[in-house]
Amino acid sequence: MKKEYSSYETMDKTLHAAMSKLTSGLSPSALMAAYTDWAVHLASSPGKQAHLLEKSARKSARLASYLTNCTAKKGLNDACIEPLPFDKRFIDLAWKKWPFNLLHQSFLLNQQWWSNATTGVDGVTQQHENVMEFATRQLLDVFSPSNYLLTNPQLIDQTKKEGGQNLVRGMHNLIDDMQRTIGNKKPAGTEEYTVGKNLAVTPGKVVYRNRLIELIQYEPVTEEVRPEPILIVPAWIMKYYILDLSAKNSLVKYLTEQGFTVFMVSWKNPDEDDRDLGMADYRQLGVMDAINTIGKITGKSKVHSMGYCLGGTLLSIAAAAMSRDGDDRIQSVSLLATQVDFSEAGELMLFINESQVSFLEDMMWEQGYLDAKQMSGAFQLLNSNDLIWSRMVHDYLMGERTPINDLMAWNFDTTRMPYKMHSQYLRKLFLDNDLTEGRYLVNEKPISISDIRAPAFVVGTQKDHVAPWHSVYKFHLLSDTDVTFLLTSGGHNAGIVSEIGHPRRSYQIATTKKEDKYTDPNSWEAKYAHHDGSWWPELTKWLHSHSSQFTAPPSMGAPKKKLSVLGDAPGTYILQD
Repeated sequence: MKKEYSSYETMDKTLHAAMSKLTSGLSPSALMAAYTDWAVHLASSPGKQAHLLEKSARKSARLASYLTNCTAKKGLNDACIEPLPFDKRFIDLAWKKWPFNLLHQSFLLNQQWWSNATTGVDGVTQQHENVMEFATRQLLDVFSPSNYLLTNPQLIDQTKKEGGQNLVRGMHNLIDDMQRTIGNKKPAGTEEYTVGKNLAVTPGKVVYRNRLIELIQYEPVTEEVRPEPILIVPAWIMKYYILDLSAKNSLVKYLTEQGFTVFMVSWKNPDEDDRDLGMADYRQLGVMDAINTIGKITGKSKVHSMGYCLGGTLLSIAAAAMSRDGDDRIQSVSLLATQVDFSEAGELMLFINESQVSFLEDMMWEQGYLDAKQMSGAFQLLNSNDLIWSRMVHDYLMGERTPINDLMAWNFDTTRMPYKMHSQYLRKLFLDNDLTEGRYLVNEKPISISDIRAPAFVVGTQKDHVAPWHSVYKFHLLSDTDVTFLLTSGGHNAGIVSEIGHPRRSYQIATTKKEDKYTDPNSWEAKYAHHDGSWWPELTKWLHSHSSQFTAPPSMGAPKKKLSVLGDAPGTYILQD
């Protein structure tokens, strides 16, 4: 039921909802507050201003010296400033030649000066400082010489070689993308990937359905299986099949091949009728209904639980509540790129404050849900060099389409989030951090992660901008159980999809007993050895060690218990746009 507001409140909410369509869901007030905080404190800091003037003079002198060396010497010269390690825009040797050396060195010096100007100003809150540094970097990136035809030597060379045909192709690409955006179609190349055809193809059956989930039971591939089945709870912000992509890199397929019975939650894509579904509904209709159904099908009371991203957070809440209430059906807890403490939740915290959350709530209030596409601009800004500017250069100026793989196709298959659930999630977890501070209520009573007694397998990824591994590691501080922590190479998605044979993959792993003393994350990383290859075998080895003896596979569904097979995997909810 849509809550009623006064005409004055409705006026404000309607305006904010309209503004959000122009700002990709970002609150102008939040940005203005950060700018005002920074500007006022900088204006009252003459020492900082003098320091910035000194830095400006030094950088100008360095650039002048560099130009003098370029004039006096022939060939390539050492740069006066090097790009940051993750900045690949100027690595080509063509950028070392005149006048492109001057252009990119000036840009990098200017970028460094503004980083100094927006940080280290006494009195500015940490979040406002982070926002200012971030926003300034985004604005400067617009003017990077790598983005424009006449200032990018690689583009100039290619245009000469092709007689401008790259620009013709780029124009076709631009028009095609504009038509796809207007027609609400997926990006070019994604049509090569179809759910049920070459995505989410591990054989299985839908054995349960309610208004929020379909529960998929995957067919066994071994003669015997461990009696404790695995329940996977994926994030609801995206479709579940990141864990069942192609046949070659499906975690679900791998687990079944190792002798496990696997169940997967497939979330419904909510619409305006689901606006009042909250976190309690996701816990009950998602996790608890799935556990209850699995118990009826397998006849076993114990379940290996596994959660990915937000799904892992929800699973942690459910596991803590079950343990508090004396429900011991959780045999083990595996958390993949999952946070339970949100005090250091990565660059996403740039967009999480009271102003931003209120702005999002007004946007969701009007339509009853948050469409991931409405926040896509914010997520792209987190990695604008790769997701915005390099793509524009590659697709529209070089005229070359960026190849789409299965993981990228999945990434474009977004879902919506109900108004009530997402508001509760942002406020109770991100903004107020209730889960770690003993204020998160389940059935009107607080829960604690420390109540979880099942052993935990926790995975962090080194390049995770969504769930930074230092934040994931905090499970050690909050839990009172044995924790096996694994740190793998890769990012939030690619680090988890780490199939056997994946090139350039490595990991570290160690188990901390509940009676062991705490080790901080940096010391942990320095202490334990690196192992080459996929981390998936470590997961299955750990699961086997916490399982009972092999037995015959359970039936698919349980018709005698009114749990008949409802259809083939991947089901119907995954196909909802």
